[in-house]
Amino acid sequence: MAQEQLIYDFNSSENLENWTIVNDGVMGGLSSSTMSLNEEGHGVFTGKISLKNNGGFASVRHFTNMSNVGSYKYIILKVRGNPSTYQFRLKKERGDYYSYVNSFEVTPTWKTVKLEISAFYPTYRGRSLDLPNFNAESIEEVTFLIGNKAVEEFKLEIDKIFLSN
Repeated sequence: MAQEQLIYDFNSSENLENWTIVNDGVMGGLSSSTMSLNEEGHGVFTGKISLKNNGGFASVRHFTNMSNVGSYKYIILKVRGNPSTYQFRLKKERGDYYSYVNSFEVTPTWKTVKLEISAFYPTYRGRSLDLPNFNAESIEEVTFLIGNKAVEEFKLEIDKIFLSN
């Protein structure tokens, strides 16, 4: 069994066409965000969170076709940015209405964040669901989301995302 399986490496991508911004504007909010590649080849998710019009979140998602993920224990994120709390979200199937969520802290220096896959809990629109934690063989969507119920400017730099034992 492999020790690691790459989900996404920004250094090996020439564009971000397969990353999609979804902000609180889908429900009338005024938060804004962008996703770009910097000169060092890192993904940069940046923006401003507004609480006006019942807003309060920004996200960027990537559709993937990961299979055989049940044999891995962790999702590893190599990140840095403005100090804040972010969520990393999984969907086992793209059409699921809910996501599985795990939170992590970011600092201005590069760090490796290790998220236990079995600790990802199901949520829908910010509410926990009475369903089991993530336990699937596939991941069809990954998302970075910031929504701390606070007005804030954010910047998250991402080097790579992968599965690990």
